Amino acid sequence: MSHDLIISGIHLELTSPLKDAVHLKMERLFKHETRIIRLRIELERASSKNHLSEFVAKGHITLTGPEIIVSVASEDLYKSMDLLVDKLDRKLRRRSRLLKVKRHHMHEIEIPTACLPKINAA
Repeated sequence: MSHDLIISGIHLELTSPLKDAVHLKMERLFKHETRIIRLRIELERASSKNHLSEFVAKGHITLTGPEIIVSVASEDLYKSMDLLVDKLDRKLRRRSRLLKVKRHHMHEIEIPTACLPKINAA
């Protein structure tokens, strides 16, 4: 099954094994939520002041309603991807749970009876 998955690298070369790893890890999200319109993953290599490399993984999930945007940083690129998938999965499960609660616990809406003016037909 083909999904709309966009992978981009910032200050980082995307090799085919890296792309395959991202596809494999992100399939978990598509299994849990079938209504994902688009999933955009940005992998970035950021250098800090003490010249240590830090890898930042950002995920943008487009669904009906507000987007889910998550960012994770660590010293290993694959660890960042794992943390990103876990965090996105938690966000999707939370969103699903809140929608179910909202659907099953509807609030009563009271509409006050308004006094409408009488109109004389001429």
